[in-house]
Amino acid sequence: MNHRKLGNTGISISEIGFGCGDVGGLMVRGEHGDQVRAVVRAIELGINYFDTASRYGAGQSETNLGRVLNELSADVFVGTKYSLGEADPSDLKAGVIASVDASLKRLNRESVDLIQLHDRINSQTDLKSRAITVSDVLGEVQEAIQVLKSHGKVRFCGLTGVGEPMGIHEVVASGVVNTVQAVYNLVNASAGAEAPPGFDMPDYAGLIDLAAEKQVGVLVIRVLAAGALTGTPERHPVAVPTVAPIGSGKDYNQDMTRAGAFAFLVDEGFADDMPEASIRFALSNPGVSTVLVGYSDMDHLEKSVQYAAKGPLPADALARLPQAWAKFVG
Repeated sequence: MNHRKLGNTGISISEIGFGCGDVGGLMVRGEHGDQVRAVVRAIELGINYFDTASRYGAGQSETNLGRVLNELSADVFVGTKYSLGEADPSDLKAGVIASVDASLKRLNRESVDLIQLHDRINSQTDLKSRAITVSDVLGEVQEAIQVLKSHGKVRFCGLTGVGEPMGIHEVVASGVVNTVQAVYNLVNASAGAEAPPGFDMPDYAGLIDLAAEKQVGVLVIRVLAAGALTGTPERHPVAVPTVAPIGSGKDYNQDMTRAGAFAFLVDEGFADDMPEASIRFALSNPGVSTVLVGYSDMDHLEKSVQYAAKGPLPADALARLPQAWAKFVG
């Protein structure tokens, strides 16, 4: 397993991370024994970052991950996420602290390495729709993070880069975050490549380049577009049955249709299958710190690590991708 710098944190992070979310589902709905075996194997393979959130399975992911890591006495980096959906709009600072304290209780840990905003950046604060502003992040939210750091509960902070792209850029450029979770996949590569004129998906406008400039670590999310880039419509029994796109097309079916534009990567031998092509594509960008993959079973874990070991996609494959992206216009 290769490791990459996580921004300015001083941490070297495995280029494949262990995603504990709802989409893959293993750490939410899987059997405890399967969860233990997967974490043990991940550590054996060199994975050292585990990513969860308070909203994954209504806290079940944090509870399960914490139980497994404690049983194993595992020395790994752990990141989770806070949400302000239940907070008092007049006291966001207290809302952040309460959310993080609840996460730590579920994880059965005194601290986490990385705490991340899970809500989207918007021009107006609307906690019911889980939206907060740049001013919120740079104001009360940042004040709460400083309190948590002073109490030894968190080491580093970041945000999930969803919502209004320019607002996300503003937060990353501010210097207050150590990491950003970036939507970056073959369907929507705008976080790391120029979007064509008339592009009809969120344009993240080179977010990965900005992050590299500011020494902010990049954790890639939705690398398989929630399954649309797997090459099959079938979903694993522990995976979430249906899922809405984040940062890509208008619906899952559109994402699956657009994924077909990259079939040449498999048909012409650049990769053995679409998951391999997708993971290696993301790792081809040197500004990426890690790719978070959500697992449903041990096979997904093993293959993700095998794919990463093959290195970036060949340059001639990458050079052909803009031809496909040029078709994604309204």
